[in-house]
Amino acid sequence: MNNSNLKSSSATDWERIDGMTDEDIDTSDIPPLGEEFFANAQLRLPAKSQVVLSVDNDVLEWFQTQGEEYSKRMNIALRIYAEAHKKPTA
Repeated sequence: MNNSNLKSSSATDWERIDGMTDEDIDTSDIPPLGEEFFANAQLRLPAKSQVVLSVDNDVLEWFQTQGEEYSKRMNIALRIYAEAHKKPTA
């Protein structure tokens, strides 16, 4: 995706999409997943690196108030930022 794509408005009828139910979606062209697929399926999680990171006290405290898994939320916030700032590869 390039910058000109970001400036174009979508031609998708989002109101129609939002109004659709699961039954309205045509999935007839998607083959069913059989036993062989699930027998060979593997769960792949992204690799993790443990780091020591200095953050402002108020930022850490805010994330901690969000619940026990605050470090996962911090990781998600960093991922969103990183994805938004990746340079396109061409």
